[in-house]
Amino acid sequence: MAIKGQGRVAIVTGASSGIGRATAVGFAEAGFQLAIGARRAEKLQAVVEELTNITGHAPLAAPLDVTSTESVEAFVSGVIEHYGKVNVLVNNAGKALGVDYIDERANEDDWETMLDTNVMGLLRMTKRLVPHLVESGDGHIINIGSTAGHEAYAGGGVYCATKFAVRAITGALRQELLGKPVRISSIDPGMVETEFSVVRYHGDSERAAQVYEGLRPLTAEDIADAIVYTATRPHHVNIDTMILKPIDQADAKRVARKGQED
Repeated sequence: MAIKGQGRVAIVTGASSGIGRATAVGFAEAGFQLAIGARRAEKLQAVVEELTNITGHAPLAAPLDVTSTESVEAFVSGVIEHYGKVNVLVNNAGKALGVDYIDERANEDDWETMLDTNVMGLLRMTKRLVPHLVESGDGHIINIGSTAGHEAYAGGGVYCATKFAVRAITGALRQELLGKPVRISSIDPGMVETEFSVVRYHGDSERAAQVYEGLRPLTAEDIADAIVYTATRPHHVNIDTMILKPIDQADAKRVARKGQED
């Protein structure tokens, strides 16, 4: 039996577009109160307007850069001051940059950005919110991982490493919070068509589009649906890990494309 939001407070990071935006919409439709954060203020404001149209009242929205301790602390303080509690944390902010092999040609700035965003960003948010999630008596941490956290591939070594780290952190949290009223879940998508590949290829939209040519990838709404489903199970039910891939994807390298022979 699904449990609706019932006034529970959900934080979504990286909420200005893609999976984050779709998740915020899904939570709003399910009756959650929302606190959304992202770096891009203009895009975040557009999400605020969308959510206001759904619920009739504006969510709490504030700038959030998970690579900055000061930004994270200001955001979390604002949420607690505004709502007085937090029930759900969706650690969605993350990115892939480049497809460099691990050799002398690799861009180390890309590596550092991925590690700081995907791993340290998730840790910064989680560290500061665990006490509030426990205090709520009905807490839930939902980390957005990836199939890249289950299999490595050439050109994705560092990105995969960050998602393997998310998987490890999720498992450790599940042990550390055992016996406390906090569920720990990981949603691990495969190929999802969002801005992900455009960012990965540093704004080359033509190259990004080629990633999905001839197949039907998942959408941000597909992943958001899984996240909302996970968050609306009865509190004694914990969905540990949910792996989602399009029917046209077998693994990181094997996909079925129209017109492609076996």
